[in-house]
Amino acid sequence: MNQNTINQIKQRLSLRLPLAEALEVTATIADHIPLNKTKRNTTVQEDLQVIKGLYPSCTDFQRAFPSITHNIATGVGKTRLMGAIITYLYLAKGVKNFFILAPNLTIYEKLIKDFGDPAYSKYVFNGISEFVHNRPVIITGDNYVQQGALFSESEVRINIFNISKFNSDNKGQKKGGVALAPKMKRLSEYLGESYWKHLSSLDDLVVLMDEAHRYHADASKKAIDELNPVFGIELTATPTDEKGKPFKNIVYEYTLAKALADGLYVKNPTIAKRKNFNSKEKSSEEIEQVKLEDAISIHQQTKTDLELYSLNNDEKLVKPFVLVVCKDIAHAKAVYDYINSTIFYEGQYIGKALQIDSSTKKDEEIEQLFVSLENPDNEIEIVIHVNMLKEGWDVSNLYTIVPLRAANATVLIEQTIGRGLRLPFGGKRTGEANIDKLTVIAHDNFDSVIAEAQNPDSLLNKLSFVEYDEEQVKEKTIATTSVSKAEKEIAVEQAKVDAIVDVQQKQTAQNQVDAKKAIISVLPTLNKIPEIKKVEDFSKPEAKAKVIEQIKETFNQGQGNLFADDIVKEAETIYETVVSNYKKQIIEIPRMDLVQGDAHAYFEDFDLDTSVFQFKALEDEIIRVSLANQAEVESLRAISSGNYGNPINNIIVELLNYSDVDYDDNAELLHKLAKQAYSAIEASNSDEKDMKKAVFQFKKTIANRIYLQMKNHFKIEYSNYEKPNVLPFTKIESHNFSALASNGFKDYRDTISPVSLVPKYVFTGFEKACHFEYKFDSNTEKELAFVLENDSTVVKWLRPASNQFRIYWDNNSKRYEPDFVVETEDAIYMVEPKSKDKMQDSDVLQKADAAKIYCKYATEKNLENGGKPWHYLLIPHDEINKTINFAYLLNKFLTK
Repeated sequence: MNQNTINQIKQRLSLRLPLAEALEVTATIADHIPLNKTKRNTTVQEDLQVIKGLYPSCTDFQRAFPSITHNIATGVGKTRLMGAIITYLYLAKGVKNFFILAPNLTIYEKLIKDFGDPAYSKYVFNGISEFVHNRPVIITGDNYVQQGALFSESEVRINIFNISKFNSDNKGQKKGGVALAPKMKRLSEYLGESYWKHLSSLDDLVVLMDEAHRYHADASKKAIDELNPVFGIELTATPTDEKGKPFKNIVYEYTLAKALADGLYVKNPTIAKRKNFNSKEKSSEEIEQVKLEDAISIHQQTKTDLELYSLNNDEKLVKPFVLVVCKDIAHAKAVYDYINSTIFYEGQYIGKALQIDSSTKKDEEIEQLFVSLENPDNEIEIVIHVNMLKEGWDVSNLYTIVPLRAANATVLIEQTIGRGLRLPFGGKRTGEANIDKLTVIAHDNFDSVIAEAQNPDSLLNKLSFVEYDEEQVKEKTIATTSVSKAEKEIAVEQAKVDAIVDVQQKQTAQNQVDAKKAIISVLPTLNKIPEIKKVEDFSKPEAKAKVIEQIKETFNQGQGNLFADDIVKEAETIYETVVSNYKKQIIEIPRMDLVQGDAHAYFEDFDLDTSVFQFKALEDEIIRVSLANQAEVESLRAISSGNYGNPINNIIVELLNYSDVDYDDNAELLHKLAKQAYSAIEASNSDEKDMKKAVFQFKKTIANRIYLQMKNHFKIEYSNYEKPNVLPFTKIESHNFSALASNGFKDYRDTISPVSLVPKYVFTGFEKACHFEYKFDSNTEKELAFVLENDSTVVKWLRPASNQFRIYWDNNSKRYEPDFVVETEDAIYMVEPKSKDKMQDSDVLQKADAAKIYCKYATEKNLENGGKPWHYLLIPHDEINKTINFAYLLNKFLTK
């Protein structure tokens, strides 16, 4: 196996671990069987024995040529694996001819784009430099007659055929009563031979079968065998043939159960129903109505969550949709009509539903909407279908499924859930539970699904089960952005301009608003200019000159703005006024990336629990069996030479087999623990020779028991934070959060009862804050906001957005998001209210340490430039109420 090539492909294609493992398996097999017919010196049966020796699960190729199967779960990336395998076989083995079979038209068309369109986002060879100037030639089931042999020998040729086209072109036909040869076997004027003969005569043809379970029927097997390939690679998530028998040539498996257990590459599927729902008391129409309503309620929340995630993390916008599975076409039409009526959510989904089945799929407009479901501009939010759960429906934005037809647990998993497992953000989980989740509404068979999940062999035991309160799912939320005060004031001015009727007056006002927008957008970028050390420096002439220069460049680039000169003049006129107001509305937050250095892992010193080391030496025996009569068995005592080596060393050598045990770092501890274990064994044996023998016989077990105790004393120490590059200030970032669509905004002075409802609302009415609107995670935070807003010593305060600070902790795996920043006349404070019982938690203390280091560097930067020092306050929640003032908290909790 060419490991360098393997490593390059893994890196360039960013292969997930299961795909990398499957690629290595393929590469190993490619090393052990010939991949060129001319050079072949083995039979197919000999090749089978070689592969069986490497991978015992492969007991039969089930084809006339060497063929192996990779059982890869839906959503993990079978197409990318095919691209990696083709790349490896070309680079490492010189294979240039490939034949890919697709099970249906949808996958066929997708594969042509995946392998043939470098501009396509899912192009499988992105990053493979060898294919930039020598791009693989794509030959399809539609153009093979004309293009099959028009290319040079140096090129990689990938044939892509839909299995139905492949089979039909290999069947004899009649014309005018005369039997014709199959199309692929007819002479081609372009090739000088039939395309079939051309393919089957190739020395190095490798066949790749996508959704390989579709090619085990006799007709397909015969046609593929006749291609006479040198090697076959089958990929499927369901490795059983049409009779339900498992494949015999599986060499690698990464099943859906494994993917769900790993929690990395697919969504977390959840079965949901409404609490206290009794399907026996309702008609089928009532059940369907409740299921659809609950699905839409969950969909609306998911839609909001996805929008917020994209805003907060600068990711692409993902528009989710709901899949409704119907019994038949008549049922689908009835559901479609209901959703497209004013009865369903007052007509909110009219024009946003799509019926896709055999009665509609030939409609070009419907087909276009169906294939573009991942496009955020596609307005479809509900797909209603019958029997369209086919392989190749490759979408990542399906989040809610409503099976309205009767479905047992197996069907629910194999057909329904499999369609919605793909993840939209680079194929990785985000860590946000709601947007890593697929929800299946199963009110009427919820109990039977749960019962099936009790089976330890069932895939369903990997799923989550949720019961929703009726009111909970019906609460509609919307995504809300709370911009800084400076931006909000401009938005208000813009609304007034939009209402002006007089054209000339409107343009003059628009120029002024555009000038303000431009100044506000440029000011935060001045933090990189050496002469601008603090916000006060915005008043310097050189700062104004830089801002005006940037505005000129912005409005004159491209086709420019017809009113660019007027806007620039307006900016020059109002600059001082805008800057003066802007300074009053922000807190100077130094910009820095605070990251930790390398981590040091070690085992701390401890004493063994020796109660588990009672090992007694065993007598060595020789078992002798008669070849003539295997029932004749006798035991003979073996006489050992007594050379058992040094028992302490024997134990240590075994411990060093564990990858995280390093001798140089742990030599003293290893010798100590080995001696303690050896001393414990002394009590179980009569003499020194027996003790040495016992250690020799049980050394693996002894080492394992020591290692298990060592793991309980494994520690990681993080080195100090690296000194950051500190910029003097940064912009006040916007908040993005969800709000109840109905009555979701409250004044911060309002009393919310019960207090558990506080996180649901957006609060307004702030005058000292840097935003007009905030959400709070608890009533404690809301009450602290009340204190800050009404304390005369507080000049300004801020509830920072999630991306305001870049303070990392836990070996840089997590980012700390402070709750409040408070500015007084003489200092700036980072403030964290915390539940009293969590004040000493490890994560709280780690975040506090990181925050204090940030404050240290921020203070250094500010004091250099005549600014204010920073301090950190960690406050127990029971010390916060509306009757205190900020000075009380400072006196009690400020540590210097």
